[in-house]
Amino acid sequence: MTVVFYMLRRFFPIFIGAALFFVLVLCLTDLFMNLWNYISKGVSFRDILLILLYYVPKALWYSVPIAMLFGTAYMLSDFYARNELLAIFASGISLVRFSLPLLAVAAAMSVALFFFEDAVVVPSYAQKVQLQDSVLYKEKSLNNSRIVIMAEGGNIIYKADFFESRTSRLYRLYVVFRNPDKSLDAVVYADQAVWEENSWKLDQAVEYKKDGGHFLVIEPAESELSQRLLEPPETFRNNTVSVEQVSTREAREYIAHLEKAGLPSAEEKSVYYKKYSFPFVVFIVVFLAIGLSGKTRKNVLVVSLALSVTAVVLFYVVQMITMLMAKFQTVSPLAGAWSPVVLFIVLSCILLKYAKT
Repeated sequence: MTVVFYMLRRFFPIFIGAALFFVLVLCLTDLFMNLWNYISKGVSFRDILLILLYYVPKALWYSVPIAMLFGTAYMLSDFYARNELLAIFASGISLVRFSLPLLAVAAAMSVALFFFEDAVVVPSYAQKVQLQDSVLYKEKSLNNSRIVIMAEGGNIIYKADFFESRTSRLYRLYVVFRNPDKSLDAVVYADQAVWEENSWKLDQAVEYKKDGGHFLVIEPAESELSQRLLEPPETFRNNTVSVEQVSTREAREYIAHLEKAGLPSAEEKSVYYKKYSFPFVVFIVVFLAIGLSGKTRKNVLVVSLALSVTAVVLFYVVQMITMLMAKFQTVSPLAGAWSPVVLFIVLSCILLKYAKT
């Protein structure tokens, strides 16, 4: 136990220092990327400081894996350089067994990071984006155009040229009604429709009813079909949600909404799955750090930092590629989120096999 406490006592100061350093780098990067906009819009120092404070949890969320990687690699490399591990290996304790306490810390940190994102990162980052958009005068319009929405399990399809959010009004609306076997039943057209009393009221609607091999034109449209138009205005709004900026529960609800409306959801699903895969990276990087440690006895700090940054950059590049592949449906959303993790598990095992022990 004395060895375990000694190792953890050496590890945590390095890890905390590295995490704070990377948080500072990320915050300064965000500041300088937006500095000219802040100056040109006359944003107050107080608002800039608040934006940075709201960004700190997100920056910490990004920094924990690389800090974990650096802390483990540097500590073990320093043990190698000081010959402190010789006594450990001579006593018959392998490198993996010696590192088990770090693996336990990484496992606990992975779970904590997942809940930390849902409870702290998501709301704070949403406040950051909201305040930043406000001080930079960026307004998001809820109006929408070229809309296609499915309802009643695909039995009703709405197609409209434009939706005006302020008045809850649809323009040039076509509604396709289908039978349970998905065959065409009728088509209703209206110049516009307005949301009143929990349903859409059609203006000058015309119904085209299928009758055998012909269509009957009915003016005005039958009230029976119009009474089925119950899809709420929120469905038609330009309410695109960034899955990365919402909790897992809200992400699931948003993806369910996209699927119900018949809209593409591959990109959103891949980001949703990444919410689960990313915290797991904290556990993976410990294996990677163990394999990277002991590569040199000189310039331990510089070498450990360089190896850590290189490994993390490589991971993010691979993740970016797989997420793009998932977005364009080259691979499944699940594969897009988890492929980098699996790849780095294999790489870590290879490095661990050839690590000094």
